[in-house]
Amino acid sequence: MDKVFVKGLRTQAFIGVYDWEHEQSQPLIFDLTMAWDQRAAAATDDIADALDYDTLSKAVIKLVEARPRQLIETVAEEVAALILNEFKVTEVTVRLEKPEAVDAAQTVGVEITRSSN
Repeated sequence: MDKVFVKGLRTQAFIGVYDWEHEQSQPLIFDLTMAWDQRAAAATDDIADALDYDTLSKAVIKLVEARPRQLIETVAEEVAALILNEFKVTEVTVRLEKPEAVDAAQTVGVEITRSSN
């Protein structure tokens, strides 16, 4: 299966289990990989037949910034569901990093793979 990816998508979110984490936003960084059959887009050279990664990226940012959450696990599941349902991909891998979560670590995060099956 072909893949479309978005790497290093940055957004700001009010996220965390501590009170201070809901007083100032923190960066979240996404790597998204989607299973997508690219043959139609290649044949027509038409964006209507492609997975529009700009529109997809904007939708992810809008979702993440819409409301506070406690866990990045919740955000990852919501992003995966959005991509599967709104963009009709058959499989998505969401890698989500929260680089300011642990002082001694460069970054922490989760990675999930979900499919429409």
